[in-house]
Amino acid sequence: MIFAPNRHSICKSENSAVPELPEVETVRRGLAPVLEGSTIRKLVQNRPDLRFPLPSRFADRVQGQTITALSRRAKYLLVHLGDGHVLVCHLGMSGSFRIETAGMPDEVPASYQKNRRHDHVILHVGKDANADAKVIYNDPRRFGFMLLIRQDELNEHPMFAGLGVEPTGNSLDGETIGRLFAGKKAPLKAALLDQRLIAGLGNIYVCEALWRAGLDPRKSAKTISGRGKKREETRERLADAIRDVIGEAINSGGSSLRDHVQTDGSLGYFQHRFATYDREGEACMKTGCNGQVERIVQSGRSTFFCRSCQK
Repeated sequence: MIFAPNRHSICKSENSAVPELPEVETVRRGLAPVLEGSTIRKLVQNRPDLRFPLPSRFADRVQGQTITALSRRAKYLLVHLGDGHVLVCHLGMSGSFRIETAGMPDEVPASYQKNRRHDHVILHVGKDANADAKVIYNDPRRFGFMLLIRQDELNEHPMFAGLGVEPTGNSLDGETIGRLFAGKKAPLKAALLDQRLIAGLGNIYVCEALWRAGLDPRKSAKTISGRGKKREETRERLADAIRDVIGEAINSGGSSLRDHVQTDGSLGYFQHRFATYDREGEACMKTGCNGQVERIVQSGRSTFFCRSCQK
C-alpha cells in the first residue's frame, strides 16, 4: 500500500498469495481517512466483472451514498453505506486501491503506469459539495471481487455465515481454542488455517505463531484441547502468540513480500521479523535452541518450523 505525501496515494496489498489479515487491515487504515464520511459522487465501472460479476446497477446504487464506516471481517474489506448496504471488497492476489487527490498531476509512480489499463472501478468521493478524490480499484489478475450486501443480511451471507472468531482482541483465548479444537484430528497448522474456526489467519502468521508457542504444526489439534493444566497452559500460550503476531504485523504495516507498502510509501517491515517463514535451512532464532528451520508441505502449502523446539 502506498500513500505518497502530496501526490497520488496507492493502497496496495499483493503477496505471493491472497493478502492476510494484517495486510488487509493496513489497507483499511490507509483508506479510512479518505473514505469515511465521504459521499460517493460517481462510480465509473470499466468492465462487467472481476472474479465474479460486479453488482447489478452498481453505479446507480452507490451514487450519492455516504460512507459511514470502513471495517474488516477476516480478509474482507467492508465499506458501510448510508442506505444500509455494505460494499464488500476482496483484494484477491493482485488487487489494490489507489487514491488520486484533486489537483494532483494525472500520473502515478512509474511502477504502476503499466497497470492503468487494469483500473476497473473508480469512485469519485468528497466530503463537501464537490468530489475531491478518486479511489481507484486496480486488479491485473482480477481475482478480487466486490459485492453489495445489506448490512442486516451480512452475517447470513454465504461469504460470512461460516466464518469463525476473529484472531484479534479478546474473542480468541485459550478456552475458545480448546472448544474449537475439541475432537479435531487435523494437524494444528490446518486447524488454524480453517476459516470456519478462526477467521483471517493465513500461512505466514500461523507459521510464526506456532513457532512462538513452541508447537509442532504436525501435531493433532485435539491434543491441546480437553482438561488438564498443561493443555490449558498450551492453549493460552498459543492464543497469546496468535494475538501478538497479528498485532505486531499490523503495527509493522504488514509483510512486504512483493509489492505491499504502507500508506506513507514505506514498506511493511514485519518480514524482517520472521522467525520461521521462508527461512528454510537457517538457524532457529529461539534462545538456547540449536535447531534449524525446516520446510515441509502440508495440504499443498509450505510450512516452516523448527523440530528441535516445536513439540
